Amino acid sequence: MFGTVLIANRGEIALRVARTCREMGIRTVAVYSTADADSAVVDFADEAVCIGPPAAKESYLNVPAVIEAARRTGADAVHPGYGFLSEDPDVAEICAANGLTFIGPPAEVMARLGDKAGARRIMARAGLPVLEGSAGTRDSAAAAAAAAERIGYPVIIKAAAGGGGRGMSVVHEPRDLPAAYRRTRAAARSLFGDARVYIERFVETARHVEVQVLCDRHGNGVHLGARDCSVQRRHQKLIEETPAPGLDPAMVERMCRAAVTGALATGFTGAGTVEFLVDGDDFAFIEINCRIQVEHPVTEMVTGCDLVREQIRVAAGARLETGDAAPRGAAIECRINMEDPRRGFAPAPGTLAEFRPPGGPFTRVDTHAYPGWTVTPDYDPLLAKVITWGPDRETAIARMDRALSEFRIAGRGVHTTTALLREILAHSRFQNAKHSTSLVQDMFP
Repeated sequence: MFGTVLIANRGEIALRVARTCREMGIRTVAVYSTADADSAVVDFADEAVCIGPPAAKESYLNVPAVIEAARRTGADAVHPGYGFLSEDPDVAEICAANGLTFIGPPAEVMARLGDKAGARRIMARAGLPVLEGSAGTRDSAAAAAAAAERIGYPVIIKAAAGGGGRGMSVVHEPRDLPAAYRRTRAAARSLFGDARVYIERFVETARHVEVQVLCDRHGNGVHLGARDCSVQRRHQKLIEETPAPGLDPAMVERMCRAAVTGALATGFTGAGTVEFLVDGDDFAFIEINCRIQVEHPVTEMVTGCDLVREQIRVAAGARLETGDAAPRGAAIECRINMEDPRRGFAPAPGTLAEFRPPGGPFTRVDTHAYPGWTVTPDYDPLLAKVITWGPDRETAIARMDRALSEFRIAGRGVHTTTALLREILAHSRFQNAKHSTSLVQDMFP
């Protein structure tokens, strides 16, 4: 097992990884920007190293600074969390070249799956259903238009190197495609350094369901059930839950088995998610994520499996200790973002004059915030995650509403998604598991 793990991230995920490492007896090193000098993980970790100014490209994305911090502190492994460096195959290769274990899949697997268009082809060969789409990337508006005509409108243009719900444009009419194509390529180049895009059929009333998988280096793979992630704004998730409600159990089981088959076909190791769109009784693969997900706590709540611990064990060469999921009850996660839903989810950074998270039975809060903490515009607006468990979905929802009602967050200019989340929980479509990815858009037309 590793002696020291450097956590190449910030915020709640950095603190969450550090806590599991402490339970495992592993020494931790936090890295931080000057904006995060007073962060909770800096205080919690065994050692902390400043790696640059607030701008992410000069700190958390500064690979030489991260590697130098690992060298100076004697780390033998790097945990990337999610976002930032978590799915960069070059970083995994650089870690290996410097005698560090990257806690994630092998570099070649990340490179293979980081090309979303290529991943579609791999999964199709493995026997997974995929949405109708372009066979590969499209390098001109004319080629994109031809693919869209063949697929049929509406379509969605996606960045081949995309992730996190970014780098996408939905197109309903042929006349709108050229501008959307240019816009998506520009966004892909800016966000991911790769302008390639591909096209898929867009399902307007789909459910977004993902399967948590674990695979080790010995050829073993298991699933830990399916999570519903359909409540989204601008393709980014707000509420996640498990088990995925209102779906045929036999179909969900087929989806989970397909996810393991697909992951093993790629040589994947570690913790990841295979994502699907569900349309009626049909499901189709959309992408595979090579990292721990923001919403992983709901799976932990119903299975009792510490996914970060399994990531670390697998990276150290151990065999999986868990079998396929036998979930108990239901769990829901709500993301508390520093955003103003009434202004198009505009970021609303500021200093927290008051920050009092909820408590109570079967209620978990993952956060790095505290009274006096300043949320800057430099990073993702995620402030906290509230996760509740119940013996059934109705209890988990009621417990979540109670927890959100207790949350006290205040400060000059501070706005959060808390009130919106309670609106969604009370919405009849959500209550009856009749919601889809269009729910938030329908609520805020």
